[in-house]
Amino acid sequence: LCFTGLSSNSGELPLFFSLHQNHPNPFNPVTKIEFDIPNQSNAKIIIYDLLGKEISTLVNEQLKPGSYSIDWDGTECASGVYFYSLVTNEFAETKRMVLIK
Repeated sequence: LCFTGLSSNSGELPLFFSLHQNHPNPFNPVTKIEFDIPNQSNAKIIIYDLLGKEISTLVNEQLKPGSYSIDWDGTECASGVYFYSLVTNEFAETKRMVLIK
């Protein structure tokens, strides 16, 4: 499944881990996922289907502190509800998104 490159957004360093709601949501076929990393961490962004099956790993790397965004292209996926998670050694959060074709 497709994604476009991870980009770091300049500005102040975040104080907390945070996973933002994707936008647009609902989306067709591309959506942006943004997240904050307050200290150097191995971070993963993982997409799951409604049954909890892992669909795609968008990020799996050591990241420096900062705010990041990545686009996910759901062209290859069916319409429906998906979940995306930010997982680090210190933090995990999951949010819901809807793909409408």
